Amino acid sequence: MEKQTLPVVVVGAGPVGLAAAAHLVERGIEPLVLEAGTSAATAVRDWAHVRLFSPWAEVTDPAAEKLLAPTGWTRPDGTTYPTGGDWAERYLQPLADVLGDRVRYGATVTGVARAGRDRIVDSGREEQPFTVHLETADGGEERITARAVIDASGTWSVPGPMGANGIPALGERSAADRITYRVPDLKDPAVRARYAGRRTAVVGSGASAFTALALLADLAGEEADTHAVWILRRGIGDATYGGGEADQLPARGALGLRAKAAVEQGHASAVTGFRTEAVERDGDRLVLVAEDGRRLDAVDEVVVLTGFRPDLAFLSELRLGLDERLQAPTALAPLIDPNVHSCGTVYPHGVQELSHPEQDVYLVGMKSYGRAPTFLAMTGYEQVRSVTAALAGDHEAAERVELTLPETGVCGGAGLFDEPDAARGDEGGGCCAAPATLRIGTGAPASSGGC
Repeated sequence: MEKQTLPVVVVGAGPVGLAAAAHLVERGIEPLVLEAGTSAATAVRDWAHVRLFSPWAEVTDPAAEKLLAPTGWTRPDGTTYPTGGDWAERYLQPLADVLGDRVRYGATVTGVARAGRDRIVDSGREEQPFTVHLETADGGEERITARAVIDASGTWSVPGPMGANGIPALGERSAADRITYRVPDLKDPAVRARYAGRRTAVVGSGASAFTALALLADLAGEEADTHAVWILRRGIGDATYGGGEADQLPARGALGLRAKAAVEQGHASAVTGFRTEAVERDGDRLVLVAEDGRRLDAVDEVVVLTGFRPDLAFLSELRLGLDERLQAPTALAPLIDPNVHSCGTVYPHGVQELSHPEQDVYLVGMKSYGRAPTFLAMTGYEQVRSVTAALAGDHEAAERVELTLPETGVCGGAGLFDEPDAARGDEGGGCCAAPATLRIGTGAPASSGGC
């Protein structure tokens, strides 16, 4: 009983972490949100200039809305699309403010373990609470005791490198002054000057790369000699630009079409099958070298948008069950594996897919996906609804997930390394639709062959 009176520590005051806190409050469980930054949604604020491809109706959490309602807060028009800055200022920070002292800023979690037990010790392990070690903004250290831990710290702090083998390319670190791992904010005069009239390589093939290509194409229409070189590790096929008009998130489909237009209009040129091995200096410019020996013409800047990775270092004393490829929970990984499919729709999942050998610790939100892409906010909101229900002992609610996710219009496996998507035919599976309602753990597919 004493253990049950302890708070549930939530790591990260981003969209999913704050939603977890709201659900815990609704369940009568005391949360403590630990945020390394000085405000809510620190990572979201880093891309404040980028517009979401999900509308307001899909990026607010029902429990959070209930918590906000007494303050007079109302959700913005559900059919409109917020920027990251809008999301932070008009929803996430107000939610953190309502939670009040339940959110601590300037608190960087440095370690999580069972009290008095390292990961080796079995004896009495499950009876022990968690001990959460943190560093404060002034350099001090603290230890907090918790009944459970929900890690919603995301993956923003660990971007993928340019090197195609997952390790920074030779010379990548030393060329850091010419490389960014974020979508540049071209409305900022200083940033705009960095790319205007320049030749920029964009490395990546997802929504972030589409965004960068579209922004650079707009800049090219205004500033002479501005050009993007799109570096693709695979070929170009029917699905390269996403679902287009078949995407049930119209803004996401339109983003891919804008990237396609950038190439077709000559504002960007695509280089396919290029897996970067080295970055060489050519005066103030950079030359990218591929594994097959190809060398690109020198570029002034490089924008690397190759995904993100989870920071698992502070969880090293916990017994996590993670897929060896994706670094996602083992039961969830087959449902989101990009080697098998490229669908944005993920089979609804909850506490069972998110559980680990270490009881009462959960990785949620983008961190739960490990290295897999295409995470949607409403997926995270449903995750924490299920997890908090389980922590409250409401197992029926925890096992029932009601969620319909929008299709990408892109189906089939993404596992072929060099060939364009069109060469795969239909072997990756049929349509991307997931059932709207099911009982978690009893209805989910046993393999990852579908979407």
